[in-house]
Amino acid sequence: MRPPCESVVQYVLPAFRCLVAKELVVKHRFTQVEAAEKLGTSQAAISQYFSSKRGEKKMKSVQSAPKVKSAARRLAKEIASGRASADDSMIHFCRLCMDLRKSGLVCDFHKGKAAEHECVLCYKI
Repeated sequence: MRPPCESVVQYVLPAFRCLVAKELVVKHRFTQVEAAEKLGTSQAAISQYFSSKRGEKKMKSVQSAPKVKSAARRLAKEIASGRASADDSMIHFCRLCMDLRKSGLVCDFHKGKAAEHECVLCYKI
């Protein structure tokens, strides 16, 4: 049995982090080092997001979700303006995770990894 959280860690969080990093660098003119510091990752990870070497596998379907795009824009704007603390950033990540689980997007990644029965765990949480 593999819980939906594994799919979130494997696909959703890297895709969201990538979108936020790109917003910070492109729109808000952060350096890759500055973006990495704000997101708690390395400059190399940010570089790989831009060259599509990290998290590419299922990233496009996550990134195309309107909820993900708008959440990434909001968080990047708050980080760039200095309004988002580390806790605020984590809250954004956690809220997005809950919203995507409730909407069924996480289920798309989780199918096939769950037990043999039809998984409805995200809808019960």
